[in-house]
Amino acid sequence: MDLTTTYLGLTLRNPLVLSASPLSENTDNLKRAQDAGAAAVVLHSLFEEQLRRESEELDYHMSHGTESFAEALSYFPEPAEYRLGPEDYLEHIAKAKAAVNIPVIASLNGASVGGWTEYARKCQEAGADALELNIYYIPTRLELTAAEVEQTYIDILKAVKGVVTLPVAVKLSPFFSSMGNMARRLDQAGANGLVLFNRFYQPDINLDTLEVEHSVLLSTPQARRLPLRWIAVLYGRIRADLAATSGIHNAYDVLKVLMAGASVTMLCSVLMKQGIDFLRVIEREMRTWMEQHEYESVQQLQGSLSQKNCPDPSAFERAQYMRILTSWRPPASS
Repeated sequence: MDLTTTYLGLTLRNPLVLSASPLSENTDNLKRAQDAGAAAVVLHSLFEEQLRRESEELDYHMSHGTESFAEALSYFPEPAEYRLGPEDYLEHIAKAKAAVNIPVIASLNGASVGGWTEYARKCQEAGADALELNIYYIPTRLELTAAEVEQTYIDILKAVKGVVTLPVAVKLSPFFSSMGNMARRLDQAGANGLVLFNRFYQPDINLDTLEVEHSVLLSTPQARRLPLRWIAVLYGRIRADLAATSGIHNAYDVLKVLMAGASVTMLCSVLMKQGIDFLRVIEREMRTWMEQHEYESVQQLQGSLSQKNCPDPSAFERAQYMRILTSWRPPASS
């Protein structure tokens, strides 16, 4: 049984990847994930805001008081020349690479074009095998057009690709007017992979404190259907590899998104619920199902039920939506 797959130019022993999450914050968990069968790990994200804050603090301390003694400025390097940013993250990359033999993918989380994208080069120098750009962008300015929002994604990707030679994946949300066109534009701009989809953590209102609050809600298997649809639509139409994230909870979820066209699956919520060793169960059940259905490899599965290979391509479009609504009937009352 051949479970190997390729993602971002990397050959992986199977399509099970530990997603960016608190689970990847320490090397012991990375070792456990490797031992349990993970084929690669995505480290927790380094946020644009962290890099900006450290840069601003350093700039302040370097220039504070120099308005009185202008000559003091000459004793300090310019902020752009100074080594900025959370060094702990770079050390974590290096430690992760020393601790495991599987690919280590660094993650940068941002929402604008700026100097923080230069930090991608430092992640490469620290030893990362690839980079995941988690673009978490919620445009709240009413003057902002859809075209401007989309261009921000393209500009961030190009800025990062301009400073690294690493393969770069873009993790994005489904909230585009034309998801397919956006995927193609990212593909043409140099994305080596697309991770579908980012889950926005929506705010809520606490009626006791009368405050807006946020909380993390782990995904459910139902969340798998949205990435499954778009992976199926995009497979074979763009060059970038496709990764499924959100809603992957068991071997059957993995098999389904592989059939849609995914190269890998990103796992987080299920491992936070069941523990990292649950990876063994997923891989074992994958093998069992594939043997029972006479599949010899992941490559044989991949894309077999994508839109381009599906006997009924309209199953991924509006026609199927109409059939479901017009044919559904409530269960008969007893």
